[in-house]
Amino acid sequence: MRIQVTRTGGFAGIERHAEVDTSGRPDAHEWQVLARQALAAGQDTPPIGVPDGFGYEITVDGRTVYAADPGLTDEQRRLVSRVLKEGA
Repeated sequence: MRIQVTRTGGFAGIERHAEVDTSGRPDAHEWQVLARQALAAGQDTPPIGVPDGFGYEITVDGRTVYAADPGLTDEQRRLVSRVLKEGA
């Protein structure tokens, strides 16, 4: 499973992108469960966030959903944080 996250917005307006491929990882199942939960709660179009808040584009195996602060679910927040931390 390929998970991609793009974060935009914020005070400085700097875009950040990272990607994780779960193939062959010992924790692949954990990633897959988290990714499915994040997708299920996402929106098909970018939501309106708060001024200087972050917007997120989450893509899992070609399916893209959108979310924005402060409306991220716990699962979306965990997935976004992990991908941006561990992804290349």
